[in-house]
Amino acid sequence: MDRPDALSRLQTAGQYALELEAVSRHFGALVALADINLAVKAGERRAVLGSNGAGKTTLFNAVTGDFPVTTGRIRFFGEDITELPAQERIRRGLRRTYQISLLFENLTVRQNLYVACRGVSPRRFSLRRPSPSDPATHMAELLAQATHLSDDLDRLVGTLSHGQQRQLEIGMALAGAPRFFLFDEPAAGLSPSERADLIDILGALPAHIGFIIIEHDMDVALRVSQGVSMMHNGRIFKEGTPAEIENDPEVQALYLGGAHD
Repeated sequence: MDRPDALSRLQTAGQYALELEAVSRHFGALVALADINLAVKAGERRAVLGSNGAGKTTLFNAVTGDFPVTTGRIRFFGEDITELPAQERIRRGLRRTYQISLLFENLTVRQNLYVACRGVSPRRFSLRRPSPSDPATHMAELLAQATHLSDDLDRLVGTLSHGQQRQLEIGMALAGAPRFFLFDEPAAGLSPSERADLIDILGALPAHIGFIIIEHDMDVALRVSQGVSMMHNGRIFKEGTPAEIENDPEVQALYLGGAHD
């Protein structure tokens, strides 16, 4: 299966949530990303897979603005965001989780979710104590329900399991008006039951919210995605459906060590 030209897909009908055109990122003489062309439709769920060092996390850092691109353009729902700082991309609805959870461990689940909701509200700088009718309080409870944490609202985050902390991180990223997610290895270190919870949570996201997931757990990645982009040495060298990628001999040789059960 030849790698399709992602740029040609930009001419087809339908709005794209995320478009990368010839994006490269250099660290001195090291080329971490080389001429990446990627187009993800609004509401599409895509997996980006590859071995360690393939450039996956660098790709996320370029999209979020953590690393400025060396060459190329990035568009988010048609707007050129290549030069925008990270906080402006967040305000436009781009959300990301990280390999290492960034949570307030000495606060409760409810408080973490409240802080996330308050942080994207118009009243985020108010010093007044929130009332029981504060919309952010109600939204925190809804986010806990969406991430299977309703029974843990008043637990300190530091007492949660690793999987529950990953669920909480997704809940916090859902605050505000997200339009697109970047999930960076959300299944890393999860137990089988926690991975099943994660699959349910991702599958239940509103249909209009698309995402890209980086994941080493192939079972999770292929179950939650509609399309797959394979990276190798900073380039996208193969794209297809989960079934096509799973059964591709070159992919099996490079990443799966043979047939994938």
